[in-house]
Amino acid sequence: MSNTPDKIRRYYKFIRFMIKYWNSDLFRQTSNVALNNDLSEEDEEHKFDQTPEELVEDLKAMGPTYIKLGQLLSTRPDLLPDEYLNALANLQDNVSPVPFEEVKEIVEKELGTKISKAFNSFEEKPLASASIGQVHRAELHSGRPVAVKIQRPGIAKQFMEDLDTLDELTALAVNHLESAKTYAIDEVFAELRRILINELDYKKEAQNLKTLKKNLQAYEHLLIPAPVDDYSTSRVLTMEFVSGKKITSLSPLRQMENDYSELVEELVEAYLQQIINDGFAHADPHPGNIKFTDDNKIALIDLGMVARFTPQLQENLIELLLAISQSNGEKTAHSLLKMSELTEDSQKKQFSKTVSDVIMESENSLAKDLQTGRILIQLNRLALTTHIKLPVEINILGKILLNLDQIVAMLDPEFDLRAAIQRNVHEIMRKKMLNELKPENFFSTLIESKHFVEKMPERMNRISENLANNEFKIKIDAIDEKRVTDGFQKVANRITLGLIIASMIIGASMLMQVPSDFTIFGYPGLAMLFFLLAAAGAIILSYVIIFRDENLNNKK
Repeated sequence: MSNTPDKIRRYYKFIRFMIKYWNSDLFRQTSNVALNNDLSEEDEEHKFDQTPEELVEDLKAMGPTYIKLGQLLSTRPDLLPDEYLNALANLQDNVSPVPFEEVKEIVEKELGTKISKAFNSFEEKPLASASIGQVHRAELHSGRPVAVKIQRPGIAKQFMEDLDTLDELTALAVNHLESAKTYAIDEVFAELRRILINELDYKKEAQNLKTLKKNLQAYEHLLIPAPVDDYSTSRVLTMEFVSGKKITSLSPLRQMENDYSELVEELVEAYLQQIINDGFAHADPHPGNIKFTDDNKIALIDLGMVARFTPQLQENLIELLLAISQSNGEKTAHSLLKMSELTEDSQKKQFSKTVSDVIMESENSLAKDLQTGRILIQLNRLALTTHIKLPVEINILGKILLNLDQIVAMLDPEFDLRAAIQRNVHEIMRKKMLNELKPENFFSTLIESKHFVEKMPERMNRISENLANNEFKIKIDAIDEKRVTDGFQKVANRITLGLIIASMIIGASMLMQVPSDFTIFGYPGLAMLFFLLAAAGAIILSYVIIFRDENLNNKK
C-alpha cells in the first residue's frame, strides 16, 4: 500500500466510517433479520445507534464516490433495514455547480471549437448539478433545443483514487474478517467500480440512449432523449431537451383530473419488455430520473446505469415474475432456487416455506402498497440468512420494481401491478417467440444441423465397427475401482505382514526358554535370528507407512 499523505487520508476516512458503522448494532441487527414481516413488535421499534439521516449525511461528507456507494447499498437489503434502504435510495448528490468559465473550457476542449460556434445559445446557469456532472440548456444553430451534460473537472481522477483505496481495504477485510466475507463486500465494491467507470464515459451513456430508444420505439407515451453524436464526447453529452417536471412534483389536483391507467399499463409493459425480451434495462428508474412532460408522456432521462440480462436468465425471470403475479409461493421459491448458488449449509426447506408465506400474505396488493419490488428485496434478505446466494440480477430487478412501484403509485394508486405483470408477460413471451421464429434466427441452427448431418455417417460407422470387433467401451467418470482394489490389497498385505512379524516375536520369546549350544550374544541363536528378522521387518514396515505413504499423499 502507498503511504503518501493523500492515500493515508483516504484510508483514515474509510476506516473511520467502517469502524463507526460495522461495530454498531445496525449491521448486527440486520444479520439476524430475514424479513420485515417476521420482525417482532420490539424489533420494529428498535432504535439503532445511527439514524438513516446520519448515514446519508456521513456519505455526503465523504465525497461523490461514497454517495454512489450509498446509492448502490440501497440495492442490498441483506445489509441494511428498510428505513436505511429508503434513505439511501433517495440519496441525491446535489453539489455546488462548477463555475461557467470551467464549463466553457471543458466544452470547447472536448468539441474542438468555440462554444459560440457550436451552439446558438448556451445558458450559464445549470439545470441540475450532481457529483459526476452538471446539465445546461442550450440551442443548436438549427434551433433545436438540447441539454448538455458536462463532466466535472478532476472527478475521474478522484473516483479512481477512491476506488483503488476501497479495493485494497476490502481485499484486506475479506481475507481477515469472516463477516466481510459473508456479506461479500469485495463484490459490492467491484460492482461500484464497474458502475462508476461506465458512468464516467458519456459515450457509453449515449449508446445506451440509442439502444433504449430503439427498443422502446413502439411505446408512443414513453420518451427517451436522442443523443447528438457530433456534439458528444466521453466528457460531454448533448441530447435533445425534454421539457417537463420530475414525476415526484406531479400535483394531487392533476392526478385527480386525469386517468393515467393506460399510461401506467404502457410503462409496466415497457419495463417488462426491457427485462424479459431485450435483456437491456434502465436500471435506475427512481422518481428523480423520470420526467412527466406537459403532453402527459413519461421521459427516461438518465441512462448512466443499465442492467443486462442473459437469455437464460431472461427465461428464469419470466418464470419468477409469473409465479409472483399468480401468488404462487412454491413456484416462486423453485424459480429462485434454480437461479441460486447452493452449498451444504443452504436451508432450502426453510427458504421455500418462508417464500410461500410471504407471497401468500401479499396477495391482492395494489400499487399504493408498494409490494412487488419490496417482496424481491425481502426475499434477497431471506436468502442470505438461509445461506442461499441469489444472482446479483435479482437485486437489480428488485430495485427496478421497487422504483416502478413508487412511480405507478403516484400515477394510479389503485393499479394492480401483479395483474398487469401477468397480462403483459404472456404478451411479451408471444412476441419473443415470434421474433425467434424469424428466418435469420435459424441460420446458426441450420449450420449446426449441417455439421451434425455431415459427421453422422462417420460416427455411426465407427460405432458399428467397434461393436463388431467387441471394442466398444463406455467410460464412466465414477469411482476408480482399480485404485480402490489396490488400496484394499495393500492394507491386507500390511496386516498379514504385521501378523507374521508379531508371530515371529512371540515365537522368538518362546524359543528363548529352550537351551541351545548355538548362541548369539549369549542367547539361543535360533530365537535371536527370529527376533532380529522380526525387528528388521517391523522397522522396514514402519518406514514405508510413515514416509512412503506420506509422500504419496503429498503427490495427490
